Amino acid sequence: MKLQLDKYDRGILELLQKDCTWAIGDIADRIGLSNTACWRRIHKMEEEGIIRAKVALLDRKKLNINVIVMVFIKTAQHNAEWIEKFHNHIHAIDEVIEVYRMAGETDYLLKVAVPDVLEYDKVYKKIIQISGLTDVSSSFAMEQIKYTTELPLNFL
Repeated sequence: MKLQLDKYDRGILELLQKDCTWAIGDIADRIGLSNTACWRRIHKMEEEGIIRAKVALLDRKKLNINVIVMVFIKTAQHNAEWIEKFHNHIHAIDEVIEVYRMAGETDYLLKVAVPDVLEYDKVYKKIIQISGLTDVSSSFAMEQIKYTTELPLNFL
């Protein structure tokens, strides 16, 4: 079932993706709704899980996180028990900030955030402790060209 959001909902989401600290009244004014109608729409989108969380985005460089590493993992294991163990192991590594199960040559893609290569080596040693991996390779990001947490809303 395709989600039905109108121009007001999209306007609310657009504003909140840029800055979730907007006051209800300011959002309502910007999109042309009453405060109550705007609040109801936001509350409904929270209840439906469209708005999952309101968070602060941190500057990684100011937090001494200077290196982003993409880790490509191959495995011959694809049974439910191994997958659960893999997920648990990966979730326990704080430096792993994103994980994707992939189609194609690579089974999993991890995004790792660390201060330097020496810290990445510690993460690497945690990753290779996972049994059943057939290959773990890493690529270091040289430059961040684009970064956004905003999802495109043109598919609604």
